[in-house]
Amino acid sequence: MEALIGVLAGDGIGPEVTAEAVRVLEAVAARYGHRFDFRAGLIGGAAIDATGSAFPPGTRLLCAEAHAVLLGAVGGPRWSSPDAPVRPEQGLLDMRAAMGVYANLRPVVTHPALYASSPLREARLAGVDILVIRELTGGIYFGRKERTADSATDVCTYSRAEIERVLRMAGRLALQRRRKITSIDKANVLDTSRLWRAIAGELLPREFPQVQVEHLLVDAAAMHLLSRAADFDVLVTENMFGDILTDEASMLTGSLGMLPSAALGDGLRGLYEPIHGSAPDIAGMAKANPCGAILSAAMLLRHSLGLEPEAEAVEKAVFEAIEAGHRTADIALPGARPVSTHAMGDAVLRGLKPH
Repeated sequence: MEALIGVLAGDGIGPEVTAEAVRVLEAVAARYGHRFDFRAGLIGGAAIDATGSAFPPGTRLLCAEAHAVLLGAVGGPRWSSPDAPVRPEQGLLDMRAAMGVYANLRPVVTHPALYASSPLREARLAGVDILVIRELTGGIYFGRKERTADSATDVCTYSRAEIERVLRMAGRLALQRRRKITSIDKANVLDTSRLWRAIAGELLPREFPQVQVEHLLVDAAAMHLLSRAADFDVLVTENMFGDILTDEASMLTGSLGMLPSAALGDGLRGLYEPIHGSAPDIAGMAKANPCGAILSAAMLLRHSLGLEPEAEAVEKAVFEAIEAGHRTADIALPGARPVSTHAMGDAVLRGLKPH
């Protein structure tokens, strides 16, 4: 297998965690007989500083040419002024639209070794294996925006086509899992959610009759994610709801630093990133948890390159390292000395078995 992988390290801790994910991908290539060509690009605040754009033309071209893109994180206080003409986050939105990746896959899987790192009781954590599918290129984040000194407007718009394609993605993935979909909306208040529920109620039973479907309001979903998370299989929802719920769900796994994600469209090309932010407060301190980035690299191997055994080997190596006691500060056991970002990457590499 030969593949071009775009590497957009971004801002804050992005370069630190992305470096560890690249090291793991390099080891996979060496041990399994592949050739991965890594090409770096600028995005976010780093791109603004260098070019004035959060998603410059060179990065746009790289995203179009690469088989897959690995992203670190974007943003930070130096670019966050409300009056800033360009914001790092706009680079993310532009990149997602340019790549045509409309479905964000965020697996939430608990592991006994990390039960103690979660604020929830162990009884709430056992058996949790959820795949959240978040619509990624529509909704309020992409809607018309207006602002004056005394008022602001953010418009949420969804079309039938946008809703149908992400529901179909959820249906196909549910068939590979436990065949249950929970569609999350706010249909008691929002017209966009009423449209979402109507289309979900029509499309899913018609096109995926083998799949059990339930509908849940987003506020109820937020509660049930903490009280009965093990009951869920595939959750599908709109852009902003998915953004919020997956950050909440990270507490089931012990830390935001543990969660990977994949952004996919109709083809094989995908965008892969940990769900955490740039964490500027710990940037450069070697404290960041690279596991979310490394597990995102595993998703890259699986979804864009079709290398399932390699993906499983990376995931196994991550959790074997954690079970052996190698933990960054966010998941360290009380009284234990946390390891550095690089040392966590070393531990994963030691557990990566040759083909």
